[in-house]
Amino acid sequence: MPFHNKKTLEHWVADFVEARGGAETVRVVVHDAENNQDLGLVVVPLENAPNTVWIEPRPVGDELNWHVVIEQADGVLDLTSFELNALTHELQIAAELCAFLQEQSLGYFDAEAEPTTGAESSTAE
Repeated sequence: MPFHNKKTLEHWVADFVEARGGAETVRVVVHDAENNQDLGLVVVPLENAPNTVWIEPRPVGDELNWHVVIEQADGVLDLTSFELNALTHELQIAAELCAFLQEQSLGYFDAEAEPTTGAESSTAE
């Protein structure tokens, strides 16, 4: 699965935040890439856990699948019911954003594959 450039991901994240709300802390950072490409990585900060969470395309296979990576934290996570509920909300946002990015990515690559001539595109309806 190819990664997307930072600008494209920032646009998609902004669309998600505008449509859904509650994801204002999500950010796109520069992804370590070969060939000095301007690739992005979507980071979802957690306020209720010390883990680092990011969303990216799966690097293996031909399918356009995205996944949420939750980096393991050292130690025990001790939460009240309110803190656990808040963490659940943060992880729900990550899950919804992952699905949104996968949908956007599928549309992005489908649009690239569509014919560009007017006659062909008008018969597709």
